[in-house]
Amino acid sequence: MNYADIKQYDVANGPGIRISLFVSGCNHHCKGCFNEEAWDFNYGTPFTDETIDTIIKYLNSPHIAGLTLLGGEPMEPINQKALLPLLRKVRETYPNKSIWCFSGFLFDKEILEKMYETVPETKEMLSYIDVMVDGKFVEELKNVNLRFKGSSNQRTIMVQESLQKGEIVLWEPQTDKF
Repeated sequence: MNYADIKQYDVANGPGIRISLFVSGCNHHCKGCFNEEAWDFNYGTPFTDETIDTIIKYLNSPHIAGLTLLGGEPMEPINQKALLPLLRKVRETYPNKSIWCFSGFLFDKEILEKMYETVPETKEMLSYIDVMVDGKFVEELKNVNLRFKGSSNQRTIMVQESLQKGEIVLWEPQTDKF
């Protein structure tokens, strides 16, 4: 896997100050995408063990709230394979920091109904993610007033609560959680 960028102090992609990893590779090709160059799986820099170590180091500050994965598409199966060791290490090293993931795939229809049992990494990867913003960016539904998402069709999902209840549980921005 390659990655397009690592933002060390990001406040746009989840609550608080976050480390954001923009992976390369996306097959959604949403019209109006803010990061078209990251559609190419070969774009950017190779993701290595040293990259993981750098992200772990960046997270080692009390003012950093957590890690955000976006792209590109973190839930592309080939990207999941590369991201899983990072998520394991983040959760092991910083169990109280939140992990957010932005995906163009629908959480219930595509990730749970299709990938969960067919992509070996999906189940474990989801076990580490606290919040997922799902759904493709739809330019006609773009709304700059939405918090942490680009278009009104996208949902901000509490992953662990949704898995436990067997139904979508939405994140409420007024809560202190994440």
